[in-house]
Amino acid sequence: MKNNNYPRIPTDETFRELSEHGNAQYPFKYYYEDIWDFELHRIDWHWHSEVEFIMVESGTAYLYAGSESYTLHAGDGAFINSRVIHRMECDGSTILPNIVFSPSIIAPEGSLIHDRYIEPITERGNECIIFSRQDENDRLILDTLTELFSVQEEKLGDIKTVELLIKIWYLMYESSEHNMRAEAADSFAHLRSRLRIMMQYIHNNYSRKITLNDIADSVSLSKSSVMSLFGKYLRTSPVNYLIEYRLERAAKLLTDTEKSVAAIASDTGFENVGYFCRKFKSLFGMTPTEYRNNG
Repeated sequence: MKNNNYPRIPTDETFRELSEHGNAQYPFKYYYEDIWDFELHRIDWHWHSEVEFIMVESGTAYLYAGSESYTLHAGDGAFINSRVIHRMECDGSTILPNIVFSPSIIAPEGSLIHDRYIEPITERGNECIIFSRQDENDRLILDTLTELFSVQEEKLGDIKTVELLIKIWYLMYESSEHNMRAEAADSFAHLRSRLRIMMQYIHNNYSRKITLNDIADSVSLSKSSVMSLFGKYLRTSPVNYLIEYRLERAAKLLTDTEKSVAAIASDTGFENVGYFCRKFKSLFGMTPTEYRNNG
């Protein structure tokens, strides 16, 4: 079978991204991407230990990061903190230059610079910071980001990159609310951990019948708390998330196997093939057979 050649972010069961961003000697990677090119026109849920800066060059990006959602227009940018689960969507071609890097490229752990300026943001700072050209300090950050993107192909681009990263971090530190209490940061981390456990439970058991009670029991929470967590961080309900994950697994089986549509529906947890076909078309914009033929 042919495979649909849409790029997507490789992740493990907890949505931790598996791609390496640079290497131990130079833990930095620059990307120039169009969100529209990704499967379902979105860069799906993922997180990484590195931090990330993005800037919208053209189009409009819908960013979901941590417990918040944002609409970014051309010229806007964002900082996504370490270990924050995030996703980006668009309505049309949306060019998104971005960098993913370990703050150790600025200063190693245990150093004065790391303890004084890096850790307050990565460990106790905001999950996401939005930069707008309406704000003077933000405009300096965005202009420096643009300069950083432009030096990537230059002969001395690596050392210029580090210089500009230090400048961006300094500007962000000056303006950010970097004095967030450690207890609050720990609370956020605990909630995100429970959410990932529930997502992993769904990934491991999607092919069988799963109830909201089952999902709640996997983390010993009430059903209302589970609904609240999914709504706050993923903008959906646990049941809708389960259905969408089943459909994504079904799409992969359609392109990678010769199984019948009915068999694939059954293998991915759908008891009624008609319902499966309706939900599949609603998500992918075509029937399962059309999706397979276009693969």
